[in-house]
Amino acid sequence: MKILVIGSGGREHALAWKLRQSSHSERIFCAPGNAGTAEIGENVPIPASDLEALVRFAKENRVDLTVVGPDDPLAAGIVDLFAAEKLRAFGPTKSAARIEASKIFAKELMRALKIPTAEASIFSNSSEALRYCERAKFPVVIKADGLALGKGVIVAADTATARSTIDEMMNQRRFGNAGRRIVIEEVLRGTECSLHALVDGKNYLLLESARDHKRALDGDRGPNAGGMGAFSPANNWNRKLQAPFETEIMRPLLRGLLRGGIQFRGLLYPGLMITSEGPRVLEFNCRFGDPETQALLPRMKSDLLPLLEATIDGKIDTCAIEWDMRAAVTVVLASAGYPGKYEAGKSISGLENAAKLEDVQIFHAGTRRAAGELKTAGGRVLAVT
Repeated sequence: MKILVIGSGGREHALAWKLRQSSHSERIFCAPGNAGTAEIGENVPIPASDLEALVRFAKENRVDLTVVGPDDPLAAGIVDLFAAEKLRAFGPTKSAARIEASKIFAKELMRALKIPTAEASIFSNSSEALRYCERAKFPVVIKADGLALGKGVIVAADTATARSTIDEMMNQRRFGNAGRRIVIEEVLRGTECSLHALVDGKNYLLLESARDHKRALDGDRGPNAGGMGAFSPANNWNRKLQAPFETEIMRPLLRGLLRGGIQFRGLLYPGLMITSEGPRVLEFNCRFGDPETQALLPRMKSDLLPLLEATIDGKIDTCAIEWDMRAAVTVVLASAGYPGKYEAGKSISGLENAAKLEDVQIFHAGTRRAAGELKTAGGRVLAVT
């Protein structure tokens, strides 16, 4: 099979790396890819945002399966475009991807389905949001409605922080239209956990648990970033929690989506807060997590490719996954200054020695080769598992 992986991050390198191991895999393309994906496949100079060009490439090269990594092309409807050309793509349709693309859509859906989540208020007007903060009990969580590269969630400890955050999101448009509307919700107390599930519309297959660390600095300090590390399995997840997770969250969600005419096919992962009262949903994501994927896939003994195919074909209930019972830990190496301003073009060395270590896998993210030398080309540069 010819496979196209869309994206350029560590998640996409991990997906390409795992798919390359399949006996069914003949050729791997990555668009646009990075220096790591170039070593296991062929990079294609098409950005993930150029949906029409990606469709043309898949048609011209007779790609059998396209796997979409990032959230933006899913939210823009890339799977719908591929389906219109009778091309197979793994990921949810535009309507299904709203569960991640709009925090407000997800919150209203959870309210309607009585899925346990934080109490929240929704605002389309900054003046109303500011008035709400005058009487709010702090701390609160302020979320941009749309996609913001994992940086659109701010925990405001006081009124001053809340006011400045609301102004930046809604008036200054720090995140563009993504911050035109916002959600202000209570802070849930507990520990976070990521649960990934392959969903074929009606049925789902849970992957192993994982836990990521979003803060930029050691000791859980600094601003939220795209994700600075992860480990699997999560140390706060157990079988006792799985029953309420399935009965109170996953099953009602899929039934509710189907009633609304939405058949979700792809990877769904709810970000959870494990509270004293059980799992509570922080957010829904409609693609593989980054960096959770870099911790999960090295533990997966099963072939990933047939699992993705079964998800598309509505047959995930016929599948099972075999796992390595050892834990995996992923640490992200980032450019100085990330998630703020950072310099690119720094030389990277030592990867050859690291690659020789037993049970160590290095996934590239913001990397490129210039005149034969490996250079940094992004905020998150490498993930070492």
